[in-house]
Amino acid sequence: MPVAIFAAGDSLHYDVSWSKDMPVTFLSAFTAFFGNYRYTQMEKPEPGDYRDVSELAPWDRPVAGRYNESVDKVSKWAAVFGVAPLAMAGYSYKVGDASGQDVAGFSLMFAQALALQSGINLMVRSMEFWPRPYIYAEDGAGARKARSAEAEAYGSFFSGHASAAFTVAVFTGEWFSEFYPESPYRGVVWALALSAAGLEGVLRVAAGKHFWSDVVAGALVGTGVSLAVIQVHKKRSDRVSLWAGPGSVGVTVRM
Repeated sequence: MPVAIFAAGDSLHYDVSWSKDMPVTFLSAFTAFFGNYRYTQMEKPEPGDYRDVSELAPWDRPVAGRYNESVDKVSKWAAVFGVAPLAMAGYSYKVGDASGQDVAGFSLMFAQALALQSGINLMVRSMEFWPRPYIYAEDGAGARKARSAEAEAYGSFFSGHASAAFTVAVFTGEWFSEFYPESPYRGVVWALALSAAGLEGVLRVAAGKHFWSDVVAGALVGTGVSLAVIQVHKKRSDRVSLWAGPGSVGVTVRM
C-alpha cells in the first residue's frame, strides 16, 4: 500500500504518493538536467553547414529570414501567464473550494510536467535539425541578429515556448474542470487557455524565432506530456466494482 506524500483524505482529487511520484519526479528531473546538459554542448556549425531553405517543409519556407525584435520581446513577456494554473488553484483554496492537499498535489504535477517537457525540448533542440528562421536573413535586423547568434540558434526544432504554453493551458483547463465540473464556463476556460497558448506559438513565428513545424510539434509535446502526467495522477473511482461468486458475476455501484 503506497504511503501518501500528503495526508490522504476524501477531498484529495489527485493520487499523489511516494511510490508513484518518486519515479515520476526522478524521470522529470533527470530529463530536465540531461536536456540542459545536451543544450550546453551544442556547437555552432560552419556557415552554410545546415539545411538550405529549399530543404525546409513547404509551409516553413515563407518564414525563413523573418525577424522582429519587438514581437520576440512580447512573446517572452507572455511567460508571466505561466502562473495561471497555480493562481487559479490558489484562488480555489482561498475561497474554500480546494484543500491544501489538492493544491500541493496539483503543484507537484505541474512542476513534473514543466520539467519533463523542457528536458525533452532541449534534448531535441540539441540535435540541431535546422536553425531559427532569422539565421536565413540576408539583410536588416535579422542578418545582424544572425551574425551574433550562438549555437542554440541552430536548433530551432521544436519550440520550447509553445510546449510550455500548452502545458500551462492544459493544467489551467484541468484544474477548472476538476473542481468546477458543473460550471457553464468550463468550455470558455479551455478555449481561452488554448487560444492563449496558440497565440504564443504565432508570436514565436512572427518574431522569426521558430517555424510553423516547431510550434506545432511544441504544442503536441506540451499537451501530450501534460495529459500523461495528469492521467497518471487521476484518482480511480471506487464506486464501481466487479464481483464473482459460484456460478454468478455482477457489478456493484455505490451511489
